[in-house]
Amino acid sequence: YIAAVYEHESILSPNPTALVDRQSALELMGRNLDIYEQQVVAAARQGAQIIVFPEDGIHGFNFTRSSIYPYLDFVLHSHSVKWNPCREPYLFNDTEVLQRLSCMALKNKIFLVANLGTKQPCEHTDPHCPSDGRYQFNTNVAFSDDGVLVATYRKHNLYFEYAFDTPPELDYTLFDTPFAGKFGMFTCFDILFFEPAVNLIQQYKLKQVVYPTAWMNQLPLLSAVEFQQAFATAFNVNILAANIHHPTLGMTGSGIYTPVKSFIYHNMESYGGKLIVAEIPVNTDYQTNSDKSPGKASEKGNEQLPPIFYAEMMYDNFTFVPVWEEKGELQVCANTLCCYLNYQRAVSTDEFYALGVFDGLHTVHGTYYVQACALVKCGGLSFSTCGQEVIDATARIDFQLWGNMSTPYIFPLLLTSGVTLDFADHMGWKNNHYFISKNRTSSGLLTAALYGRWYEKD
Repeated sequence: YIAAVYEHESILSPNPTALVDRQSALELMGRNLDIYEQQVVAAARQGAQIIVFPEDGIHGFNFTRSSIYPYLDFVLHSHSVKWNPCREPYLFNDTEVLQRLSCMALKNKIFLVANLGTKQPCEHTDPHCPSDGRYQFNTNVAFSDDGVLVATYRKHNLYFEYAFDTPPELDYTLFDTPFAGKFGMFTCFDILFFEPAVNLIQQYKLKQVVYPTAWMNQLPLLSAVEFQQAFATAFNVNILAANIHHPTLGMTGSGIYTPVKSFIYHNMESYGGKLIVAEIPVNTDYQTNSDKSPGKASEKGNEQLPPIFYAEMMYDNFTFVPVWEEKGELQVCANTLCCYLNYQRAVSTDEFYALGVFDGLHTVHGTYYVQACALVKCGGLSFSTCGQEVIDATARIDFQLWGNMSTPYIFPLLLTSGVTLDFADHMGWKNNHYFISKNRTSSGLLTAALYGRWYEKD
């Protein structure tokens, strides 16, 4: 089927904490919706059957609870009502944004997914009801190609979004399409947690996911395109991921991903939005595992072992060993996790790489348990530069990386120079170890990692 995602440079309120009236809010959102409309037309012209827009794309961000209020539409989160906002605009008040989105889907005969702020009044008898008598949700909506609202999803894992409430119950949201079957839907930070993202995919055996996001890139392990691709690979799904485009805030990175191929956009240099349209297979059952098993590091006597050192990476204290030689076998351990690397540099460069391990609770910008084995290019030649954000590399490396991970949820990361993606030759489980191997990266290696999420230990 043909899918489209749009990376949107949103027109932002000059002062998001200021209190404005509904009319002014609609005017600002209207300017973003005008751009959406042009992109829907362009995507439909290229044969797209579904288009996905990013999180916060219509209203922006950095609001307070009260300043976002005029920007919120009313949405009935009930699946019993079949409602077409374009054809039945008068059913509810404050649904102007939904009406425009619904009409775009209807006019262009395309499924459309977008993110907006919504409100829902609640009774004080409801123990979860906020003191101002209303819920405010970060919400994704999906419209069918005739403009019917077919699904709503309220973001569960909020990322310091003080304007919004966590929904009182989890939404497991999916919608059906004639061209690719069922799509699951979640938002941004949700991708790092078991609920609802992982549970949704496993419970409903989903093969397609739509994913609006407003993601601030964090190298070396959590760049948007890097993690989106790893998620598609880990769960054997297609992901249509739309990010917003604000390079000054480190926000870029969208794509259409299958477990074995991706169509991505990552651009920190220029401004403006970007439409990606690609044709992908509906079925994602690829045979990715192979019998190429990782070798056991050979037992050698009395050799000088490389020094162990510690450096902060992604706000976590990683234990590293330097990757100094042209080729070799290394291992490094922390807690119960041991990481092993066999490698050979194809080209001799003076770049400094290190093999790192982390097995513990990550506590900055969210709390979640990580088990990671990572081969990274360091920022300079000293130990203290390992873990820094690096975007260029020239060393092409053959490698096998493996670890005795304690969780089945492993995201294989493979990032190359210029923040581009590469694909492993082989990956999978072998003898209770997860491994990833690559014969010669397509360009200089930035990161090769196994990023494990041990959800039970969150």
